[in-house]
Amino acid sequence: MPVALRGRRCGLIIAATTTEGATESISIRVSPAVAFAPAELVIRATIAPDASNRAVHIVAESDEFYRSSELQVEGDLAAKTTTVQFHAVPPGEYEVTAAVIAADGRRSALARAHVTVLGSE
Repeated sequence: MPVALRGRRCGLIIAATTTEGATESISIRVSPAVAFAPAELVIRATIAPDASNRAVHIVAESDEFYRSSELQVEGDLAAKTTTVQFHAVPPGEYEVTAAVIAADGRRSALARAHVTVLGSE
C-alpha cells in the first residue's frame, strides 16, 4: 500500500564546530546537523572540572537574532556536560559560543561553533 507524505519545507540547518579560539577546558557540539527552520538547536558544552568554575554562558547570535542562557556550575563537582536547547531559531548565520565563567567573574575558557539556518526560498 503506497504511503503519501506531505510537508512544507521552511529551511535547513547546518552546524559545524570550529576549534579556532577554543581552549582545552571547554568544547561544544551543536545538533542536529540537518533540520528545517524554525530550528531547534541542542548545544552540549563539555567542561573540564575546575574548582574555580562558576557558570557556563551559551549564546547563539546572528545579525538579526540573539538568544543566550547562563547556568550555574559547582566548580569541580559540576556535571561534565551541560545541555541547552534553543527553540524556534529563525534563518540566519549564527555564531554559537560557550564560555566558562570563573569565580572572579572573568571568562576562563571559550568554544565556538558556526551554524547556518536556511529559510524558505
